[in-house]
Amino acid sequence: MAIEGFVAIYIFMLAGFAGFEVISRVPVILHTPLMSGSNFVHGIVVVGAMVVLGHAETVAEQVVGFIAVVLAAGNAVGGYVVTERMLEMFKSKDEQKKGAQE
Repeated sequence: MAIEGFVAIYIFMLAGFAGFEVISRVPVILHTPLMSGSNFVHGIVVVGAMVVLGHAETVAEQVVGFIAVVLAAGNAVGGYVVTERMLEMFKSKDEQKKGAQE
């Protein structure tokens, strides 16, 4: 049974509201570990998008599936880039100089 219409919109809105409420209460110091955890979720989204693309039958479904894979992959890569930049902020000046010399 597929979820359709207002039920799907209701679930989407409820998930968005719940996610916003949870994230808005997270202390700033915990954002870096949460980014690392969310990168794992982005990987799952990439796999899901590839599965959907693999089951696409029409050209329109294939186009939407391809766009989903590209956006999910970009989201995952961007998450890792942001996490790396955030972790650089916590390194001492000596560690940053060592990394620049290598």
